[in-house]
Amino acid sequence: MSMEIETIYGQVIGKANNYMVVPDGNGKRLIKNEKIREYERLFANQCKIYRNKRISSRFQLFVHVYNTSDRFDLDNALKTICDCLQYVGAITDDNLCSKIVAEKSIDRRNPRVEFMIIEEQLNLF
Repeated sequence: MSMEIETIYGQVIGKANNYMVVPDGNGKRLIKNEKIREYERLFANQCKIYRNKRISSRFQLFVHVYNTSDRFDLDNALKTICDCLQYVGAITDDNLCSKIVAEKSIDRRNPRVEFMIIEEQLNLF
């Protein structure tokens, strides 16, 4: 069981208000805008410890988000972080997350996300 903390530098971009509605053959659909895509690339370039771990069992996520200001929502950041973890292959599906322990702080000069994933052990009894 790994208990390593990974740090991703940069202001995490929340999911809310960062999608665009575009027409498709069956009406309209939502797609990520460039801000979200850029953060995914930034996350992918920095993620080393958990990259390609392919965690496919239930897990717990411990995360500390350091924002540049108090205007950023913690809940929107969590969805982005979970999506990024799936994007880099750290987890196979964010629906396997059984627990999130999250904290938000302000660091105007050094925004970042510090996180740790703990796989749950199968309880046979």
